[in-house]
Amino acid sequence: MVIGALATDIHLHDTYFVVGHFHYVMFGGAGFAFFGALHYWYGKIWGKMYNESTAQIAFWLMFIGFNVLYFPMLVLGIMGMPRRYYDYLEDFTTLNVVSTVGSWILISGIILMIYNLIVSRKKGEAAPRNPWGSTTLEWQTPSPPPLHNFDATPVVPEGNPYDHKQNKSE
Repeated sequence: MVIGALATDIHLHDTYFVVGHFHYVMFGGAGFAFFGALHYWYGKIWGKMYNESTAQIAFWLMFIGFNVLYFPMLVLGIMGMPRRYYDYLEDFTTLNVVSTVGSWILISGIILMIYNLIVSRKKGEAAPRNPWGSTTLEWQTPSPPPLHNFDATPVVPEGNPYDHKQNKSE
């Protein structure tokens, strides 16, 4: 809550800091959570597993690109660069170029992730019933689940509900 404090809000109001902060919260929080959930549920949805090493490369490209894109905006805002201007002073050029390069890295990671998921849909290995060793009931159905979900009443494993090794599919 940096801009919730009056002393900093006076300085940072209507600067690029607000733009960087907004994107850190929205894309960093909601965007990465969406992509993580998509990868977690991918095997259950399509019945195929994605290439994990390609997914990790895509993640690191996205993570690095995200920070190289948006962190300079925080610094630019602290330096006083206003938002909603079509042009800026020469003092801000270097960080804007760095931010632009970050956008290229980020989009490369997103394209690689989408490519990996599309290719895996056709050529991926068959997803096991419970690839993550989860203890929740939805992983007791085949992947993708049939229309009727369960062939029989599911059995809840006894013991420690956080012992995920007991449910790991081979």
